[in-house]
Amino acid sequence: MDRRILHCDLNGFYASVECLHNPKIRNFPVVVGGDVDKRHGIILAKNQIAKRYDIKTGEALWQAKAKCPDLIIIPPHFELYLRFSALVRNIFTDYSDLIEPFGIDEAWIDVTHSDFKGNGKEIADEIRERIKKEIGITASVGVSYNKIYAKLGSDIKKPDATTVITKENKKDIVYPLKASDLLYVGKATYKKLNQLNIFTIGDIANADIKFLKKHLGKHGEYLWIFANGLENTPVSPYGADSGIKSIGNSTTTPRDLNNMDDVKIVAYVLAESVGARLREQGLKGRVISVNIRDTNLNSFTRQKKLMYDTDCDQEIADNALELFKTNTKGVFPIRSIGISISDLTQENATRQLSIFVDHEEIEKERMIDRTVDMIRDRYGFNAIKRGIMLTDTSLSGFNPKGDHKIFPVSYF
Repeated sequence: MDRRILHCDLNGFYASVECLHNPKIRNFPVVVGGDVDKRHGIILAKNQIAKRYDIKTGEALWQAKAKCPDLIIIPPHFELYLRFSALVRNIFTDYSDLIEPFGIDEAWIDVTHSDFKGNGKEIADEIRERIKKEIGITASVGVSYNKIYAKLGSDIKKPDATTVITKENKKDIVYPLKASDLLYVGKATYKKLNQLNIFTIGDIANADIKFLKKHLGKHGEYLWIFANGLENTPVSPYGADSGIKSIGNSTTTPRDLNNMDDVKIVAYVLAESVGARLREQGLKGRVISVNIRDTNLNSFTRQKKLMYDTDCDQEIADNALELFKTNTKGVFPIRSIGISISDLTQENATRQLSIFVDHEEIEKERMIDRTVDMIRDRYGFNAIKRGIMLTDTSLSGFNPKGDHKIFPVSYF
């Protein structure tokens, strides 16, 4: 028996909630976006009216304004979105206890053994109607026998629609779609695929897996599995605590970063935020990752594994800067950067010490970090700063730990 997996995607979620709460803007083009002055000015969500102007999620607010001068821009209210997200998931629990969130506005639901009478499409249609009547917003739902195809289905037809993908119709529905429609085929990967004469999901499915692995590494193997509908990971039980996988922060800077001196200022702010959040959670990590996005919005991630676990600001910053220095040649100017740490363990977990590291010096650094944490907790984030942050306060004048609201969820 094939599984019956649903993927529910709330349409223009942030914008839909804002229009629901403020009926006066409901009949106008509305987007939810960041602060233009701080260059956090991108579209996070749009309503259907804004969509008519070809406004796209992720584009700059100034670009959207050029397309639609009367555009209404609303700042995000994450607490409100979290409340509505919880209301929708309460509806899901009537149909299954296997509910796996994928961000705040999406979730997989396994209804294979649901007590509800009906096939996957009938359950999906009823869930859509309940969301519309009980919550006041709309959703698109994909129905399939695996999570990847179910998610693909929810993207095919919007708003307020159900799309069913089966083993019998996958070649008709899935294979003609652009390769970029597949989960984890981003802009850079799509460009690489095009260079390999691969343009559709069907092209990926029909490619030699060894060929894909040769050119894309392990990622190529994942894409081949996804494209062929062979993904078979289970939907996690509702409320299952999978644990924190990583801790990180990123920022779009108020001006372009033109050299490593600029990067260093921002990197220290981010590293201190990551370190403080680790200590707050009682965690340490071993894998440092950096993300770089240039002014053409091309981005990439690099990482390195340390010899031991750390929550030390200086170590996080030093290793991140080493990664930045190695990988920023020819990339400047840079628009945004991020730092994260993964492979996490509890801070008091037993660990093997390295004979090549001065652990006494590291403990001194940790005591300094904790003292800084206490000062900032009592007197505010700006009460104490490194000297380097004062060399350009336009770059260092933000608080990623305090501003942090929602962290993306990874499929893996």
